[in-house]
Parts: sequence; C-alpha cells; structure tokens
Amino acid sequence: MKNKKILIKLSGEALADGGSNYKENVLKNISLEVKNLIDKDYQVALVVGGGNLFRGKELIEKVAVERPTADYIGMLAIVQNALVLRDFFESVGIETRVSSAITMSQVCEPYIPKRVSRHLSKKRVVILAAGLGQPFFSSDTTCVQRALELGFDMVVMAKNGVDGVYTADPNKDKDAKKIVQITASEVLEKNLTFADPAAISLARENNLAIKVIGMEDISKIEDETIGTSILAK
Repeated sequence: MKNKKILIKLSGEALADGGSNYKENVLKNISLEVKNLIDKDYQVALVVGGGNLFRGKELIEKVAVERPTADYIGMLAIVQNALVLRDFFESVGIETRVSSAITMSQVCEPYIPKRVSRHLSKKRVVILAAGLGQPFFSSDTTCVQRALELGFDMVVMAKNGVDGVYTADPNKDKDAKKIVQITASEVLEKNLTFADPAAISLARENNLAIKVIGMEDISKIEDETIGTSILAK
C-alpha cells in the first residue's frame, strides 16, 4: 500500500454479535484491531451499518412508510452506532471523530472531505456516518464511494462469523469452499452476495481493492493467506 490508508466496513449486526444489543467484548475486540492498525502507521476510517437497530424493509412491509423515509431513518440508526463506537474508542485511548453526511452539529461533525483527511493525518480514527446522506444507497456503496473520494488504498469488509468469501453460504452448505483471491468481475458473474453488486461494480470501475476478512483479523490485512482479496481487474 502506497499511503497505508484503509476504510473498514462493519455491519450493524456485528456490533451486537448478531443480536440487537451492543456487546462490550465485540466493541473491545474491534478497538484492539483498530489500535493495532494505528500502531502500524495506518490511517483508518470506518463505515458502519445500522441493521442491529433498524431495517427499513421490515417497516415498509408493516406500515405506510415510503422507501426514502425508511432509508433516512436507517441513516439515523447508523449515526447512533457511530456515536457508540466513538465513545468506546475514546474510552480506550483512540482519538475518534464522527463525520455525518446528514448535518446534526450538536452530536457530530458534518462530512467535509478535507476535514476528514486532516483528522486522518493526525492519526485520528474517523467514523463516516449516515451513509451518503441520500436514499437508495447501501452502506457497501457508501464505503466504496468514500474510499475513492478520500484516496484510500483499500476497503476492508470485516465480517462477523465468517473469515472471507465462499463459493456458497458456509453456514448452510458444508461443501462451500473459501476463495482466497477473485476479481470483481468474477464476483458479479458468479453472483456472490457478500456485498452490494453496485459497490463491487464501482470498485471495479475505479481500480479499488477490497479485502473481505473476519472481524478478529482486521489488523492482519497484509497477510495474503487470511481473508479474500477482491481484485479490481
């Protein structure tokens, strides 16, 4: 990596170990992995989802709420998760800022790319919250777009309960095999569903590398034997 800048994508469910309540041991493990990266001179930002708190599809199916409204509520859930992560990181000595695509100046900073870059240069972790601030975009797409805009070398998709990309769901298919390396084009052709296809397409078009890895191995991104590398070409 030329600049040692990585953007980590975490699902909301990962913060709660698949449930709805935050798990201190999970937050602690994430903070240790992030601290290890900072100690290795990486600049680190995170994008987190909000699925542990809110799922728009479920609300749309139950009551008369339109998709854009549900997406905006989801963005607010992401901000909640970002604030939890920030305070936990700060409690263990990691200087952290939350940068939100939706302006809410009483609780976090507005997303300003140059300001984010300045925080990163000062070894602060930045949590990019509220998605892109627009409906119809997933947190996977947000992650890739922000990585491109801010000049990151790699997107790291940290998974809970799985250590890479498999030919099928390893929790359902005992014959599923782990893929060590694959191109973005092959991911789309094989319809591998570990991430939003729009995000994979955007990464491919802009030559951005992606690594899919277990949450416990985030700080080992340079180890080619761990996780799955998604090559842009």
